[in-house]
Amino acid sequence: MMLQFFPSKRVALYMGRLFLVRTIAVLALLVIVLQTLDLLGESGDVLAYPGNGNAQLWNYVLLRAPQIIARFLPFSVLLGTLVTLATLNQNSEIIAMKAAGLSAHQILAPLIIVAFGISAFSFVFNERIVARASASLDAWQAVDYGPRPKDSGIKSNIWVRDGDDLVTAGLVGGRGKGTLLRNVEIFNRSNNSLTTIIQAPRGRYDAQGSGWILENARSFDVVRGTSTMLGTVRFGRDIRPDQFTLAKVDANGLSIGALSSAIADLKDAGRPTAALEGALWHKTSGPLSALLMPLLGAVAAFGLARSGKLFVRAVIGMSLGFTYFVADNFALAMGNLGAYPPLMAAWAPFLLFLLVGETVLVRTEE
Repeated sequence: MMLQFFPSKRVALYMGRLFLVRTIAVLALLVIVLQTLDLLGESGDVLAYPGNGNAQLWNYVLLRAPQIIARFLPFSVLLGTLVTLATLNQNSEIIAMKAAGLSAHQILAPLIIVAFGISAFSFVFNERIVARASASLDAWQAVDYGPRPKDSGIKSNIWVRDGDDLVTAGLVGGRGKGTLLRNVEIFNRSNNSLTTIIQAPRGRYDAQGSGWILENARSFDVVRGTSTMLGTVRFGRDIRPDQFTLAKVDANGLSIGALSSAIADLKDAGRPTAALEGALWHKTSGPLSALLMPLLGAVAAFGLARSGKLFVRAVIGMSLGFTYFVADNFALAMGNLGAYPPLMAAWAPFLLFLLVGETVLVRTEE
């Protein structure tokens, strides 16, 4: 029996179903509470735009909820593990399983299989839903919750320097020579003093490579306080299209394929990519964090409940889980600063706590 991974199919299904139901219940509770608090804090800004109402509030909820689910799904797996194992221990079901000859690993096996399924769901959910929702929400917030651009991949509020002058574009779309600018402003400076401001609703890159072309441009003289229509204006001969399109790459709003393409473009342009490479690796290691939670929370499953230490064991399991999340965020921060290589920043906490959880389980129960 010890050589079989699932000695009892009925027990495995019972524990897997128990664990999955409790994890979903914890996740639903967290999402409802956190979404309510978030909506209370953001509803004023959403409704501040003229014409916005209940439809826009529900739209905000639909875009924000996937981010909350993705962020707190591993926490829910941890809490679901603790609730499941503590209940089984308190009811002496763990003792019955061990008396029947099951090892600690065999008891945890159904939970680990379910956690692996949750990790796979989390990966697909992040790629197909969370990335798009994050990009759409960022684009909507960039226009102060006004009419949202149809292309959720459009970048917003991009600043580029052209010598002493500053160029800002409210929205940037397209790629390469097909890059298009919206709500363009050029701040012309002389001796660090602002002289004129050129504004244009649209701008595009000249295919001949002679800079950028603004349409229906207007100039405002800061000193005289006068405004002049300029019509079509050329500017920024030395500004490359990638300076607009690659000025702001949000890893949370891109899928793995899109982020890989953005990193390749940044490398071709000679830009640093260590932080984005760490985020790329974390798109795989992050969902797998759910796989660790049954192992880290296994402390709550073993030991006599009548000894009065069940609560202490549950706290220890919770501490191990939350320490992992702290270490994971710390490693990502070190990767962003360049102190850790991207691969190490994304995977080191996962591998470290996998060893920690396995060591604790073997030394205490096996």
